[in-house]
Amino acid sequence: MAGSSEVDEPTREYPEVEDQLATRPTATPDEVAPAGQAGPGLGGFARVIIFTGVVFALIVAMCLGLRAINVLPSFDNPFSDKTTDRSQPVLLQSMRDLSRYVAADGTFQVIVDLQEDKDNIPDFLLNKRTLFVGSGTVEEYVDFGTLAEGAIKVNNADKSVQIELPAPQQGQAALDMERSYVVAEERGLLNRIGDAFRSDPDQQQRVYQLAQQRITEAARASGLDQRARDNTEKMLSGLLTSLGYTTVTVTFAAP
Repeated sequence: MAGSSEVDEPTREYPEVEDQLATRPTATPDEVAPAGQAGPGLGGFARVIIFTGVVFALIVAMCLGLRAINVLPSFDNPFSDKTTDRSQPVLLQSMRDLSRYVAADGTFQVIVDLQEDKDNIPDFLLNKRTLFVGSGTVEEYVDFGTLAEGAIKVNNADKSVQIELPAPQQGQAALDMERSYVVAEERGLLNRIGDAFRSDPDQQQRVYQLAQQRITEAARASGLDQRARDNTEKMLSGLLTSLGYTTVTVTFAAP
């Protein structure tokens, strides 16, 4: 009823709500967010920076992944060296059948010190000197294609064979360019000025030829000839003995 004190009395707050409000800490002015904005947290500028960093990291990771599988080119050095091979196809000039047996070979090394200068002119003005280390191989062979008629005599009665072979021959020295190299080059003042306008391939060719000549001469005195004779005799004796011959005699013609 209208006159009842219970109706006119204002509604009380719930005890639980009062207890919670009483125990809740009071917010400081710094923690109070302005009207119309979100509560405590990162600002808009900070979120933009974080987002930009994440996107940049993803782009970098994607580029590294594409480069790892050779999809993107390398940008480490924009001025890196580049080699272009414009060589022409190999042209076959000739073919020949060989009947030689290479019985021995030797590897030699020579130091070539070639100097070219002019009389009565100081070396510091006009001088060409090249110090070259040459490594080459020389072969010693027997040419079976030059066997004379009747060079092989077979006696089936006593199972013997007599063979007369031509003397072993020595080939020209072949330079191994992977093991040959120029140690030093000296040029006079006038030579250096001239080299600025033209090169001198003849000097290099002369050095190579001199190295081949020295190696070829050294091979003649190295005992390759006798080793070639011994190896050829062993090869023929083993071959003919396996065919049933008991006596094999190998002789060589005079050089």
